Amino acid sequence: MAMVDEPLYPIAILIDELKNDDIQLRLNSIRRLSTIARALGEDRTRKELIPFLSENNDDDDEVLLAMADELGGFTPHVGGVDYAHVLLPPLESLCTVEETVVRDKAVESLCKIGAQMKERDIVAWFIPLVKRLGAGEWFTARVSACGLFLIAYPSAPDLLRAELRSVYNELCHDDMPVVRRSAALNLGKFAATVEAMHLKSDIMIFFRELTQDDQDSVRLLAVEGCAALGKLLEPADCVANVLPVIVSFSQDKSWRVRYMVANQLYELCEAVGPESTRTELVPAYVRLLRDNEAEVRIAAADKVTKFCGIVCPQVAQQHILPCVKELSFDSSQHVRAALASVIMGVAPLLGKEATIEQLLPIFLALLKDEFPDVRLNIISKLDQVNQVIGIDLLSRSLLPAIVELAEDRHWRVRLAIIEYIPLLASQLGADFFDNKLGALCMQWLGDQVYSIREAAANNLKRLAEEFGPEWALQHIIPQVMEKIKNPHYLYRMTVLVAISLLAPVVGAEPTCQTMLPVVINAAKDRVPNIKFTVAKMLQSMIPIVDSTVVEQTIRPCLLELQEDPDADVRFFAGQALQACDQVMCA
Repeated sequence: MAMVDEPLYPIAILIDELKNDDIQLRLNSIRRLSTIARALGEDRTRKELIPFLSENNDDDDEVLLAMADELGGFTPHVGGVDYAHVLLPPLESLCTVEETVVRDKAVESLCKIGAQMKERDIVAWFIPLVKRLGAGEWFTARVSACGLFLIAYPSAPDLLRAELRSVYNELCHDDMPVVRRSAALNLGKFAATVEAMHLKSDIMIFFRELTQDDQDSVRLLAVEGCAALGKLLEPADCVANVLPVIVSFSQDKSWRVRYMVANQLYELCEAVGPESTRTELVPAYVRLLRDNEAEVRIAAADKVTKFCGIVCPQVAQQHILPCVKELSFDSSQHVRAALASVIMGVAPLLGKEATIEQLLPIFLALLKDEFPDVRLNIISKLDQVNQVIGIDLLSRSLLPAIVELAEDRHWRVRLAIIEYIPLLASQLGADFFDNKLGALCMQWLGDQVYSIREAAANNLKRLAEEFGPEWALQHIIPQVMEKIKNPHYLYRMTVLVAISLLAPVVGAEPTCQTMLPVVINAAKDRVPNIKFTVAKMLQSMIPIVDSTVVEQTIRPCLLELQEDPDADVRFFAGQALQACDQVMCA
């Protein structure tokens, strides 16, 4: 068999592997295209490699996707921007395949290459490609064409621009809904490149026709265009052309369109400009908040705080808060959860009086909701209300609910409360905290769920940091020490973890006098898990106490543990002894 000439070797290997039945080999070959191109050089890459890729008939979508991705960064390998046009044919071919993700990646790569090309090359090579795809026999080509106009249009001379607008118009009226969807999806990007005079004429005509399409999938994509077009138009033109469409869409017969409006309404309001105009959208928003479909109400509820922020407080109180009250008792738990995740943010917008009168009852209702996620969402945002109504009123109104939730049967709710406790404590003050919440914090150390016990130990450390070592020595540490007598070893382990977390906060002397004796005594526990936890605790205490304590108290205990029958106990004791030796040698 004749040897392959060395200069032909890379392309020969590529051809061989791209025809291999093994998809992994074909994929690997495509992903090495840049390496192969460097081996071939720019000239042979243009004359041999790219034409070969253009003729590649691989039918595996994964291989085609990899090729579309690789070619997007291939400009340096063909000789730079002057030769970028040679990359267009294989990508044009990929724009016509059936698989959507391959076409999308090919369009993305074409846009990336087109953005680098010189204006004359755009006119000579890129615009003809767009026109060919736009007139393609298969819908796949026409779908892809819609995403390329934003690159082609700015470089086109006037006559070509008129032709491109005409092509886009045909795409907006295509027989295939999928093509019209693509036209609707890309209209905002295309509009951003069009001159103002044609924006108000041609583009707005395209927009209006797409918003009246028989297919709801086309109309809902046109909704996204509302915000994009609104930002391009003058405020008066926006009010005249976009506002009526938004209002109409809020009453669309398809719930999917109404859902999209609810999702986009905040952006749409920003687009229509002044507050007086935004107020005209309030009835549309109210309709969405009271929509028959739960999915629409969820999307609308999620925007309550944002929407209240762009209308005056009086309008929010008069029109939006009554709907919010209804939603707090909505039949769908997911609607209530969406509302609970944002409702606390309304308080700073309304002020203290309105929050107390109108929002506080809604907060309390949601705090008692049977669905855990609703309660969790309210708890996580309580600090936003603190800033408005003050801690005194908060403690009177919300503390009973918080205490009830601290014993909730759902562990995730209890965990959320624990994580909120340090923030609440800092606002309540030490005296109030001791009287109302101190017992709860100790109770959590004996919870059945490990994550709760772990969080409770960390919570005690954060409280000690908040209120200081003296407070911790008086109010936390004696109660923690008492719990080491618990008959169940898992709870005793939690106490040891709490001790190790508190020791650095309270300092050397209290650690040696109060906590270290308890840890040393636990080394005699019958459960191996407790003993190796003791070894780890003692190691964590070494940097806190002085070397005398390490030598006289900690080291002897660890030497005993190193003789334990359990392998894990011996291992951790050995690690701790190494730490002791390092301290003694320092």
